[in-house]
Amino acid sequence: MTFRTRPFAPDELSDIELLRAHARGERHAFGELVRRHNDHLWQTAIRTSYTREDAADSLQDALLAAHRTAGSFRGESEVRSWLHRIVVNACLDRIRRNKTRRALSLSPENVPEPVDDRDAFAEKEVSMVVERALFALPPDQRTALVAVEMEGYSVSDAAALLGVPEGTIKSRCARGRQRLQERLEFLRDPRNRK
Repeated sequence: MTFRTRPFAPDELSDIELLRAHARGERHAFGELVRRHNDHLWQTAIRTSYTREDAADSLQDALLAAHRTAGSFRGESEVRSWLHRIVVNACLDRIRRNKTRRALSLSPENVPEPVDDRDAFAEKEVSMVVERALFALPPDQRTALVAVEMEGYSVSDAAALLGVPEGTIKSRCARGRQRLQERLEFLRDPRNRK
C-alpha cells in the first residue's frame, strides 16, 4: 500500500510555518514568505536608505541573510518583525560602508518630470524637502522615526524591531523630531535651498 503525501500548499500556512518549512528544505516556502511581505520590506528599505539602489541592494542582502539564517529563528517575535529588523540592519550596514562615498541617484524614476498641475508640483516639492530633512538625520534617529511615525509601530514594537530599549526609541524619536523641525525650518528659508 502506498501513501500519498499532501502537496505543499503555502497559502494555507502561517508565516512561522513557512519559515520552518523553509528551514526543513521546502523549496517554495521562503519565496511565499517574501511574496507576502515584499511590499512592506521594500518600503522599509526605501525609508531607511539614502538611494533606491542602496535600498534594493540592502533588501537583497537582507533576504539572503534571512534565507541563510532561517533555521536560527527562535520565534520570540513575529516573522514579519524579524524580517523587518534584518532589512533595517542591512540598510544601516550599507550606510556605514558607504559613509565616505555617499552617492545621489539620478535615475529617471527618482527624479520624475514635474507635472503641470500646480498642486501636484507643490506637493512633490514639500515631499522632497521633508525627505531631504529626514535623510539629514543620523541613521539611528531616522530609523526610529520611520518605524514610529511613518510605519505606525508602537514604541515597544519599534524597540523590539530595532533591538534597543523603549527609552532609547523615545529619546531617538524626540531628538529626531527636534532635528527634523530645525532642518525643515532651515530648508523652508529660500536662501538656504541649493
